[in-house]
Amino acid sequence: MIKWLFLFSLAAIFYLWLKGKKQVQFDSEQANKASAKQAKIPDPEVMVQCQYCSVHLPKSDAIAREKCFYCSQAHLQSLDATGWLGSAAWRLSPNQDSRPQGVDPDLLVIHHISLPPGGFVDRNCTGFIVDFFQNKLDSSLHPYFQEIAEQKVSSHFLISRQGEVFQFVSTQNKAWHAGLSSFFGREKCNDFSIGVELEGDSDHPFEDIQYQALAKLTSELQAIYPNLHFAGHSDIAPGRKTDPGIQFDWEKFQAKADISVDKLPFGLHSR
Repeated sequence: MIKWLFLFSLAAIFYLWLKGKKQVQFDSEQANKASAKQAKIPDPEVMVQCQYCSVHLPKSDAIAREKCFYCSQAHLQSLDATGWLGSAAWRLSPNQDSRPQGVDPDLLVIHHISLPPGGFVDRNCTGFIVDFFQNKLDSSLHPYFQEIAEQKVSSHFLISRQGEVFQFVSTQNKAWHAGLSSFFGREKCNDFSIGVELEGDSDHPFEDIQYQALAKLTSELQAIYPNLHFAGHSDIAPGRKTDPGIQFDWEKFQAKADISVDKLPFGLHSR
């Protein structure tokens, strides 16, 4: 009798051991399945907002530019509701203030700038202009920089020799580009104008890619400000300023930008 009880106990122990082993195996398989299923679930898509139209879209579908996102190339190339151009490189300038209440720009003033003078001929000097408009120019780098170290100026846009467009001030605000100026009896042109600087001088022709960029920028601005007229700095500050100078081809600009002649009140001749 004792023998059979012993055998029965061994059988029971073996059965319990076998059952426990199968349970462990089952639990392991279930855990693996759960892990595999969980691994297949993708992380939630990060959503971003279009800077231009405010629509929300997956980040992977958006166009990223200057820490902003756009839902389409058309919106990237447009001026947004805050007066910033998506396709431009944004470099905020402290040299700005508000326009008079109710005043929208109806004049675009074309300038030229080179830092140092003529420096763009044999090297890339665009960064100096960017620094100058942001009050960050290191005056120790060139004697001319020491002469202008105390100046506080800016422009809405700069077009480099390579055709890159920079923006420093929203078109809704005043940039400090025109100075003492008058446009057919209207003083203080900064109040109602947009300033565009072309990297260059009066001794060297501007690059074709600069005209292309200027024409494209003009089209984008006219979409928001259809009453824009166009003039040079020398037109609104005669005797004091000479830019954009004799190297700027007004006929070429007019043709590329497809501007009607009546929007160019000072004519198409270089000056």
